[in-house]
Amino acid sequence: MNIKFEYQPTASDMVILSAHSKNEKVSLNTKSKDIKATFESAKSKTSFKASKGETFTLQNDGTTFLIVGMGDKTKFKSECLRRTFGKVFRSLRSKELNSVSIDALSFKGKFDSVSTCELIYETVLLSDYVFDKYKKTKSDNKIKNLTIFIDDKKLKAKVQKSTERVFNTCESINITRDLVNEAPNVLHSEEYAKIVEKDAKKNLKGVKVKILNKSMIKKEKMGLFLSVNAGSAKEPRLVHLSYTPKKVTKKTKHVALVGKGITFDTGGYSLKPGSSMVGMKFDMGGSATLYGAFRAAVLNNSPYKIDCVLAMTDNAVNSEATTPDSIVRGRKGITVEILNTDAEGRLILADALDYASDLGPDEIIDAATLTGACLVALGTQVCAILGNDNKLISSLKKSAAAQNEYIWELPIIDEWRDDMKSKIADLKNIGSTRYAGTATAAAFLENFIGKDIAWAHLDIAGVCDSQSHLSYCNPKGASGLMVRSVAHYLLNEK
Repeated sequence: MNIKFEYQPTASDMVILSAHSKNEKVSLNTKSKDIKATFESAKSKTSFKASKGETFTLQNDGTTFLIVGMGDKTKFKSECLRRTFGKVFRSLRSKELNSVSIDALSFKGKFDSVSTCELIYETVLLSDYVFDKYKKTKSDNKIKNLTIFIDDKKLKAKVQKSTERVFNTCESINITRDLVNEAPNVLHSEEYAKIVEKDAKKNLKGVKVKILNKSMIKKEKMGLFLSVNAGSAKEPRLVHLSYTPKKVTKKTKHVALVGKGITFDTGGYSLKPGSSMVGMKFDMGGSATLYGAFRAAVLNNSPYKIDCVLAMTDNAVNSEATTPDSIVRGRKGITVEILNTDAEGRLILADALDYASDLGPDEIIDAATLTGACLVALGTQVCAILGNDNKLISSLKKSAAAQNEYIWELPIIDEWRDDMKSKIADLKNIGSTRYAGTATAAAFLENFIGKDIAWAHLDIAGVCDSQSHLSYCNPKGASGLMVRSVAHYLLNEK
């Protein structure tokens, strides 16, 4: 599909515009008196209430006008536009349409014109995503040409600049989705590192790429990371990406991103039931999410220095795999009693967080599909956030709110910190009970954060995949959620 922006009317097979409702009256959002008159004369218009997602088709001078209901204008918000327009766009993908034109300012509502164009463009790019590389019959978009029409030439420069930022972010989200959706027999740790390296070197100018193989990870004394990899047929990889903005001073903020990249999780010797093992290719979602956010931030010229550290391995079982009751020393010198090998994500993060701490950042943000307990606590639509710095947590929550993504803070209390202490080692990798699993996992990770470093932990277990309530996400498979929130923080927060 070819997408372009125009600042004067163009001939199209279909024109999409919006309508709102108020006090049971329908208000058509168009400057055209002709279209309004045709709508008013349509006998079937009485059944159209302009409720959210409701559509009405109108023929006028050989052109089809698709009127999209957006509900009450006073309650019209950005996420309403995303979800409603995403649903409409997905319904059109399978139709043979040579040209479709979207009257962008018809959807303006309470937003400014540039923001409206950004929202529409973003929704189209995210809603058009499918993962069908292994299907014989592809789910191709049959719309050949899509025009986003803006009836204001004065906006041209602003729209071009803003939509370039949108493209960079959406492309990064869709790359995250591709990585998470990829089959684990293809995306093992060694291949995963190669894909990230290739993309970074090709598209992220000025980013330095360092990849640590198994022997290098051993030299770093990352015993916890290696303990998870012990049963694998593939070597682990630690991918370290570094970005420095063009304008940098001693006061430039330095942020480190740390992502969990378990390319498949069997649970190790603490083997998962078969039904729980399906879908464990998503267990690298934290690393893919932060790579997507890093990528978007770099392409959109973040003012901050950013390091992105991605720890990659699977958690498999063979005769060499780590057994429960093992005691392993991590990079920081802390010993951990491994009581459950299915609590492996925190082990690789522990060494990666210690590595990132030595880079001297002001802040560390980590992301992981870490605990099933997160789904029990917050469901599948909310990301948990925990950490040691209220300002950082508050800022990330504000960025999520700005992107209409959900974050909810959970506490780390001293009782849970005490519960993670082992009687025969420094720490143990699971709590004493099945309760508060998300928080006790964070209490474990906290031990590996360097002194005076602000830290926030994102448990994305619930939001990483299958967000069927969001029309701009595939009902099944990777969502790409939280890329926008973290990227927004890396671009906008002071």
